[in-house]
Amino acid sequence: MKTIFITATNTDIGKTFATLLLLEEFAKKGYKVGAFKPIETGVKSTPQDGEKLLNKCKELNDSFKNVAIDDIVPITFSLPAAPFVAKKDKDIDFQKIKESFSKLSKLCDVLLIEGAGGLLVPIEANFFMADFIDFFDAVTLLVTSNRLGCINDTLLSTYFLDNIKKPYIWCVNEKYDIEDFEKITLPYYRRRFDDTLYLQRDKKKIADKLLNF
Repeated sequence: MKTIFITATNTDIGKTFATLLLLEEFAKKGYKVGAFKPIETGVKSTPQDGEKLLNKCKELNDSFKNVAIDDIVPITFSLPAAPFVAKKDKDIDFQKIKESFSKLSKLCDVLLIEGAGGLLVPIEANFFMADFIDFFDAVTLLVTSNRLGCINDTLLSTYFLDNIKKPYIWCVNEKYDIEDFEKITLPYYRRRFDDTLYLQRDKKKIADKLLNF
């Protein structure tokens, strides 16, 4: 079973969008797919991201027909903040996360695990979102933005992943004006990186690269 951790340079960059897109791509390749979001904050009633993931999994994988939303998102908090802050005086129940992960792992060939926020979002004082990479023995997809300022965000995140020596690929979510991106950002990416992948147009290539890690 292949585990893929999907993270981003910040919140609202496109992790859920990327997860949904790749679930479809892996399913097209004949894999039984699943999705998991260990922690979601800002939840008033039902976790919105988790519900999207569950609905997509049920659409693509019959084994998920009896899976509940609490399996997809085992930990929720109402405050829209980093888990360390949102949990207040509670401890994160990592055993509950492990149990959900174990249950979902048995239902699929490829499990996409969606993080919250960016790599250094704190879960406990000394446990960060990036620590889920080892926790789940996963390879990583880093989703970056195409808006002004994304160079700094991309370099910080890739620098961190390089320094902790975790295998990853990164891609650009074409959420904003692509002409502006090509004018103000792409020239540096072409100089700095061997390749720049785009989430929407390179989804097949991204899926293949993740499978071949």
